[in-house]
Amino acid sequence: MRLEMLYKDQGSGGNGCPAIYLAENGQIVVQGPAVDRDTFSNLVNVLPGEIALQIAPEVLLGAVDRLHAKNEAR
Repeated sequence: MRLEMLYKDQGSGGNGCPAIYLAENGQIVVQGPAVDRDTFSNLVNVLPGEIALQIAPEVLLGAVDRLHAKNEAR
């Protein structure tokens, strides 16, 4: 699956995460640090294979802005 980076944490330097990508199938892929076990235990309805990531709200909002701009350019 090909990924297009929409946005990454501006404070992470040239590398690293968190980052949000648009997959070629239209789904969103999130790269970030996993939450700890105590935090994970607070999630509900977790299916096998699912994980939880932690990202700053600004990263999500930046990705949404880029996705809207991309869709408007079409």
